[in-house]
Amino acid sequence: MVPVAERSSSPNPLTRARDAVWHPTPGSLRLLALLGVLGNAMIVATGGAVRVTKSGLGCPEWPRCTGDSLVPTHSAEHPALNMSIEFGNRMLTFVVLAVGFLVFVAALRLRPRRRALVGWAVAQPMSVVAQAVIGGIVVLTELHPASVALHFLVSPALLVFCVILWVRAGEGDAPPRPLVGPRTRRLAAVLLVACGAVLVAGTVVTGTGPHAGDADSRRWGFNIEDVTRVHSALAWITVALTVATAVVLHRTDAPPAARRRVHELIALELAQGAVGYVQYFLGVPAPLVVLHMLGAVLMWIAAWRLALSLRDRGPLTRPAEPKPVTATKQTPQPA
Repeated sequence: MVPVAERSSSPNPLTRARDAVWHPTPGSLRLLALLGVLGNAMIVATGGAVRVTKSGLGCPEWPRCTGDSLVPTHSAEHPALNMSIEFGNRMLTFVVLAVGFLVFVAALRLRPRRRALVGWAVAQPMSVVAQAVIGGIVVLTELHPASVALHFLVSPALLVFCVILWVRAGEGDAPPRPLVGPRTRRLAAVLLVACGAVLVAGTVVTGTGPHAGDADSRRWGFNIEDVTRVHSALAWITVALTVATAVVLHRTDAPPAARRRVHELIALELAQGAVGYVQYFLGVPAPLVVLHMLGAVLMWIAAWRLALSLRDRGPLTRPAEPKPVTATKQTPQPA
């Protein structure tokens, strides 16, 4: 058997990639988990590109792109660009599924095995499959806003698994020890709920506005200004809760990691708010819609990282190195 040190130092990138999955270390598993986070954030952005380019029905069938082809083909009813954008988003789903499967295999192969990590890892490929099925429902319902909203919201739900695995892969398995008081933990929990409410309200705004995925797709019958105000109010409530959390963390001398996380979240919220107001006053230009959707999931990731930084599960214990076997000197025996 090849020693771990030799496998990790191989100059062949394919060998190193294989070993990261088949002979994982805590570091390589955490890297794979980070790829899962990035992949699921990116698929939100590409999904936004599908919507703003009116490519939601670029591939009018599912799981095939058209009635007789898995891939985009010439069609008089669907422009080639729209078909390519929608098909590209579908292909990215398979990439994210592959990453999720590799994460699961690495979690199974990690020695010593950590059952909690296996549980968080198995949820990832299963959730991506659910996402693909919901994507098919979106196409078959011709972009009904309820199915489109569900399709988007599955990604933040999946990101919860990805972020927790990413964080847990770098810490120990001791029972969680709170690093702040119960009031601060409750405040962080309310902040997570507020972030989730902003995401839900954002799907209603998108389903009511001009970027519903296709020129003929159904929209919600709400007044766009009313739902935008609700979305904006929830966003301001989230900012207020984040600032309150930052104040409490500083006054209670919370760990530096927690204070860094809350500063990151405030910065993302301010940037997200700026993008939101600019796109509103400019008539919701397509590139800013995609940027706003990406900002939304980055905020969600930051909020969960903040919540997870308020407890400690001890240091990551690494397996002991095997002791070298030395030959023992034999004492001559009398004949």
